[in-house]
Amino acid sequence: MPGLLNEYLPLVVFIGVSAFIAGALLVAPFLLAFKKPDPEKLSAYECGFNAFDDARMKFDVRFYLVSLLFIIFDLEVAFLFPWAVAFKEIGLFGFWSMMIFLFVLTIGFVYEWKKGALEWD
Repeated sequence: MPGLLNEYLPLVVFIGVSAFIAGALLVAPFLLAFKKPDPEKLSAYECGFNAFDDARMKFDVRFYLVSLLFIIFDLEVAFLFPWAVAFKEIGLFGFWSMMIFLFVLTIGFVYEWKKGALEWD
């Protein structure tokens, strides 16, 4: 039994060290962060409206549109990584399948560009 416990000792040490680091990373911002935010930090940044305003106010739909377009294209580009890893095994069929996929993706991107979905008037 002591031999079995010795085999788990590195695992216990790893869990202990990772718990200590996680705790330190959770506590550090409360100890090190500035307490008085300046006007620049409280100004509208990415969301387009003031940080401390009414939660039920209306805001532009373009925020949703840009975020959805980003997620769609980001996820589609994520398909390129497994394709690149398995490129030798999938052969010519896999290559042309990905070229068709990228062609359709490019057509969609050009369509959105021409429709003005990426413009921020």
